[in-house]
Amino acid sequence: MQASSFGYVYLVGAGPGDPGLLTLKGKALLECADVVVYDALVSEPILAMINPQAEKINAGKRRGRHSLYQADITHLLIEKAKDAAIVVRLKGGDPFVFGRGGEEMSDLVAAGVPVEVVPGITSGIAAPAYAGIPLTHRDHSSSITFVTGHEAAGKYRPAVNWQAIAQASETIVIYMGIHNMVHIVSELQQAGLSAETPVALVRWGTRPEQDELIGTLGTILQQLEETGFSAPAIAVIGSVVNLHDTLAVCRPRVQDVRMAAPGID
Repeated sequence: MQASSFGYVYLVGAGPGDPGLLTLKGKALLECADVVVYDALVSEPILAMINPQAEKINAGKRRGRHSLYQADITHLLIEKAKDAAIVVRLKGGDPFVFGRGGEEMSDLVAAGVPVEVVPGITSGIAAPAYAGIPLTHRDHSSSITFVTGHEAAGKYRPAVNWQAIAQASETIVIYMGIHNMVHIVSELQQAGLSAETPVALVRWGTRPEQDELIGTLGTILQQLEETGFSAPAIAVIGSVVNLHDTLAVCRPRVQDVRMAAPGID
């Protein structure tokens, strides 16, 4: 089948949850889509922007629970593109930042399906910002490392080199790390980070229910146990976390944004 036999697939980043952070292009695509295949972490206000006539398919993957497996999602996108003019693959955050967007795009290209990425604001930037934690600051940090924490020790090769990260970066932002914090904390301390190193966990970043747990490498595991603080959350490690107490009072308000839909080129 030639590429002209397919409709277009758009890999759209929904951002971290606040509907005001969705791009204008992403919103316009949702409003004219024929099919939307969406992830578990896409917020309800953003799902409400989808064309009412569109077919909506939940392909969400959460720890231990899968609506669809990755191979099934790619197959579904290809099949839907045979009949639909605009298929939106709606992904939380940014499709290319720990979102498997690169894998999906490669498979779609191999199948001859026209595909385009629409970037979104990733939670590793937005959640700390809404918590009053600037990832860089002239007095604290001139480097950032973004890393996945969704890796059990010894499960993957190559494994995350926590020692190199601890030594090379002044701010560490960890995605999907709550379930693996015991291993992460141990690795970072073995790499030389002090037990006094500040840690912030930001849950449901940019949403009305956002909350934070602030501690240190030496205290955060006990705090997690005592509070029951759970995923989904971003971890920020480094002295920039100390700015939270001062800057969190300026947290942006989450608003129900009503934007006029622009045209699609």
